[in-house]
Amino acid sequence: MAHNDQHGHSHASASTDRKRLGFAIGIVALVLVVEVAGAALTGSLALLADAGHMVSDLIGLIVALVASIIATRPATDRHSFGFQRVEVFAALFNGVVLVGVAVFVAVEGVSRLLSPAQTSITPIPLLVVAVIGLLANFGALMLLRGGAASSLNMRGAYLEVFGDLLGSITVIAAALIIMATGFAPADAIASLVIAAMIVPRAVSLLRDVFRVLLQQTPVDTDVEQIRAHILAEEGVVDVHDVHVWAVTTGRNIFSAHVVVDQGVFGRGDTGLMLDRLSTCLAGHFDVEHSTFQLEPTEHAGHEQHLHP
Repeated sequence: MAHNDQHGHSHASASTDRKRLGFAIGIVALVLVVEVAGAALTGSLALLADAGHMVSDLIGLIVALVASIIATRPATDRHSFGFQRVEVFAALFNGVVLVGVAVFVAVEGVSRLLSPAQTSITPIPLLVVAVIGLLANFGALMLLRGGAASSLNMRGAYLEVFGDLLGSITVIAAALIIMATGFAPADAIASLVIAAMIVPRAVSLLRDVFRVLLQQTPVDTDVEQIRAHILAEEGVVDVHDVHVWAVTTGRNIFSAHVVVDQGVFGRGDTGLMLDRLSTCLAGHFDVEHSTFQLEPTEHAGHEQHLHP
């Protein structure tokens, strides 16, 4: 067997992610206080919905920060792959919170639309608070963007802040409509729009989480192409029991039983064969950790009998 383990989540990258999350937490917490005060002052459900979304964001960002710290702990005999999957559970928590916020906002929005006479909105303070939220969310988004592509945990945090940015734009639109026309239900409609924007992001995040937890083949990995590359190596006769999964985003794991010509064993070229196979997978398919079991042709039939 051979193992090729190039630690993609370096200490420097993790440290940068933690700094990004720390700054984002500070920004979101500050804007949350402003939006709660603004919602109380203006009576805006849309602003309260955005504040509620920011509460979930703040909790999610804190969880993401804690998860990123735990994920850097080294592997142990009991946790042989380390603790990087903690990031996946943090993303799961974020997705569930997002769904909860969307349901709450939708119920309240419909309630206000059914009782429009009870709604009184002060548009100018609403507009001011929404603009402050927009600028702050944009700053937090820029902070988190760098880590969103390499970590499911960071992606969850990025998506939440992105939802806040869209929510602020929606609240601004509602405030302008109320100022121009006096149409107060625009606020409830804006809250429903915010809820509608939250749901697809939550579903997307949860789908990616369950793909990892169910150990499905990563979406950007073609098993047939990997099998073809292995079979193209000189001396390889067959390959079976192929498995590809991910510990977390960007850390793909591969294992396979490779049947090789008897001459490979006779010449003592097994080490060279393992090096070639590991290099092929790391170079062409971004597989960070690969394990191969080399088998002579006479052993292959026995293996297939054990693993039909």
